[in-house]
Amino acid sequence: MRLKKIKYGKIAVVIFLTVLIWVWADLALDERLPDKPATVVVDESANPKLWVSFNQASSADIKITLSGPHTAIAALDRKLRERERSLEFVFDAAQEKMDKPGDYSLGLLAFLQKDKETRRLGLKVESCEPEILDVNVVELVERSLPVECFDEDGIPLKFDSIEPSKVKILALEEMRTARVQLSPREIVQARLLAVEKKPYVVLAAGQTRNAARAVKIKIAPEEDRLSDYTITKTTLSVALSPTLLGEYSVEVTNLPQVLSPIAIRATAEAKRTYELQPLPLMTLYIFGDDAKKVAEEQRRVVVYNFPPEFVRKREIELKNPQQSAEAKFKLIPLSSAAAGGAD
Repeated sequence: MRLKKIKYGKIAVVIFLTVLIWVWADLALDERLPDKPATVVVDESANPKLWVSFNQASSADIKITLSGPHTAIAALDRKLRERERSLEFVFDAAQEKMDKPGDYSLGLLAFLQKDKETRRLGLKVESCEPEILDVNVVELVERSLPVECFDEDGIPLKFDSIEPSKVKILALEEMRTARVQLSPREIVQARLLAVEKKPYVVLAAGQTRNAARAVKIKIAPEEDRLSDYTITKTTLSVALSPTLLGEYSVEVTNLPQVLSPIAIRATAEAKRTYELQPLPLMTLYIFGDDAKKVAEEQRRVVVYNFPPEFVRKREIELKNPQQSAEAKFKLIPLSSAAAGGAD
């Protein structure tokens, strides 16, 4: 008996045609991906002499509806979820013929549909919201501006020297100074050795332009702005864990010692704010795990409720940080207290 010869060529043709049909079917049946968040971002490197913005913002959040083959839609959706970020479209004012100073209206849909990356993926932007973006283009001028120095809270720093004292920088015509901002660590360093940083100007919230060269900043030695004070009218609150509320009361067994006068170093304003604040001056925190030692006298250092803004500026502190008040306390079960009262 002769075996029939297998015709591999025909089998290959059948497989190829089957795959081609599936691919054609996938391409023919477009899917839609509606209301997808996206961002239009200004390409600031395109022309540094121009400040291009969307109503003084460097980016604009939009929503788009995409369509395309199922495989492309699914791949894009998966990619965006993995990255936890939205689609991004880069706006180049020169390419859109908006590179002269003035105000423009950008037809958003036409702009998005030209995006090469989206088209490469086989996707099309069907619609968008909003339909128009306002584009503002301002020409920056090179100016020689004196440099000022600030800390992270925007408070001016006294400096011994800034070299050079002026820098050339692209800025708005009305700007009079450039800024340098130092972190607390850099401030400490600059009191010993000069720190190099690039000055900048602020065009709008979150938008800056840096100078081409850095300056060397030497900060003046820190002046002792703090004075010694003793606060005699002290107050204490007890912050009880929610899990213990209604179950226990707290007895502070050394209350007179805890309420002893508080010796601080502070500016006059920080001391006055601390004394007059509605919060108690100290807080004793009681945690859920403290109930495991209900029969014992426990100890815990209190928290001083110094005003955060003055702590951040290092304008208030304990005179001796190693001698914080330590409270001794007991947890009293309310059920036992009620039972004792019933007798």
